[in-house]
Amino acid sequence: MRKLTKLFVLAVLASMCASAIAQNITIRGAYQTSRDDDYPNGFYSEYVGWNYELQKAIFIVQQGLYKMEWDGTTLTKPVKDPEVNKEDFYSNGQFTDNAKALWCANFNLMYGNSGAVMVNGILTTVTSRTDYKGADGKVVNNDSNRFAVRKWDAVTGDMLSTADYHANRCLESAGMALNPKDGKVYGLFHITNQLLPDSILNDPDFFADEAADSTDSGYAICTIDLDKMEISQITPGLYYENFITFAINSDGRAFALTSGGTAAMMDEDGKYYDINGELAGSRLYEFDLTSGMIITDSRSHTGYMSQVKRQAACFSKNDPNKMYWMGYYNSGMGLDAYGNWTPLSDKSWKTNGKYDTSLYEVDITTGEATRIANIDDRYIFCCMWLDEEDEPAGLRGDVNQNGAVEIADVTDLIDYLLGGNVSGFSTANADTDQNGDLNIADVTALIDYLLNNHW
Repeated sequence: MRKLTKLFVLAVLASMCASAIAQNITIRGAYQTSRDDDYPNGFYSEYVGWNYELQKAIFIVQQGLYKMEWDGTTLTKPVKDPEVNKEDFYSNGQFTDNAKALWCANFNLMYGNSGAVMVNGILTTVTSRTDYKGADGKVVNNDSNRFAVRKWDAVTGDMLSTADYHANRCLESAGMALNPKDGKVYGLFHITNQLLPDSILNDPDFFADEAADSTDSGYAICTIDLDKMEISQITPGLYYENFITFAINSDGRAFALTSGGTAAMMDEDGKYYDINGELAGSRLYEFDLTSGMIITDSRSHTGYMSQVKRQAACFSKNDPNKMYWMGYYNSGMGLDAYGNWTPLSDKSWKTNGKYDTSLYEVDITTGEATRIANIDDRYIFCCMWLDEEDEPAGLRGDVNQNGAVEIADVTDLIDYLLGGNVSGFSTANADTDQNGDLNIADVTALIDYLLNNHW
């Protein structure tokens, strides 16, 4: 009877959890860009005033930390979190809180056009700058200060530090991610040829597919020390694909997406297929983090095209096979008024969808993606993460110590309470209500976590 009761409870729980985990997620991230020609530079900016004590102009800008919710039916518009309210630091033509005004103004610097990563509540953004001459004609931005690296509190938005780094640091990446298995941060970094060995530099075939005046060697898997902002190459710059994302799941497996080709046309189901009826578009690649090499496999393309712009992706710890991707709706190509497949017009982006963005779910076992919903106001993040990612894997709730909190942990906890012998059982992790005892209340707490994604 007890066995039948347990099986019934688990069957009901499995059904409920499958729905809840897949449908109720909070996605957080750092703003990268959106598109709105109604504002200068394509994004919203409001001038508040000149702060004489700080000796700087204060703007409320579109950059900042954002969140959006997905409940299985509706994806909410990205909203700033924390909010930025002018009345908190400015009233009746006067600045009333300089610290808050500076906090607001600093968001103008939260820009990760060369990559960003969130680790242990700290967001690191890397901004690459082109040469710029000041009013006196002198170069302000050059190789010596090519990369601006800033650290932020990923909850409050406080800027913790800022520093400039030379171009030879090669900090530009298609994405960075923390590997929960070894605690290291990996990324796909763009390596310049000055860092390549002579055996490669002197090999004309290595650069045969690049433009004659190109000095770029491609992408390489590297680790990065976020304190020193120094990369360590695992491979030379081997890959020329147009990588747009990089993410690592809770099993320590690394994946990247490419932008995809532009020749295929969209089918009735919204996906792209080649002439053989096979899925086309962005391609999912897996990397071996030990060798840095792409793992050859039979995964298909995602079925969706995207643009050659940096985008964001992350994994759910509840399901290491599920990757969330915040990407563009199309490749920037489409049909014109004459039925020709051609680049979409920038001038008509509001109607042709050239810069529209969407949230996708990618199944890494097959490589195929599913478009969850379009994103209001065309936001793209430079870095994204889920609320559930804040809970360390392998701790609270990970009863069987396999690195994930899942239904199997409920099964093992019930077995243990019924007197069963559970392999790898952790009494510390099983004390889910954290009261020092193991009983049915811990099962209830674990079920609540799986249904709501928070303790």
